[in-house]
Amino acid sequence: MIHVIASIRINEGRRSEFIDAFKANVPAVLAEHGCIEYTPAVDFDSGIPVQYQDPNVITVIEKWSSLDDLKAHLEAPHMLAFRERVEGLVDGVSLKVLENA
Repeated sequence: MIHVIASIRINEGRRSEFIDAFKANVPAVLAEHGCIEYTPAVDFDSGIPVQYQDPNVITVIEKWSSLDDLKAHLEAPHMLAFRERVEGLVDGVSLKVLENA
């Protein structure tokens, strides 16, 4: 299994717009071969002192059956369309691709 943690920095004041576009795309992603989980998350004020919070970052938690499934996801037509749709909303993206230890 492949785990992905994607941190997506959203331009100031555009978070709700991005989340709406993201959620509209979730059913297509969940229908992809090998998709186990695909969930957007935002920082929660837990009161834990070591937690860093950033209201302009959406964290996407993903699980895929294989690396090939993840690579296919990145090139899926609905993902290409999604990236075009949110291009003006996103300031940057970083990925962590992980496997079970």
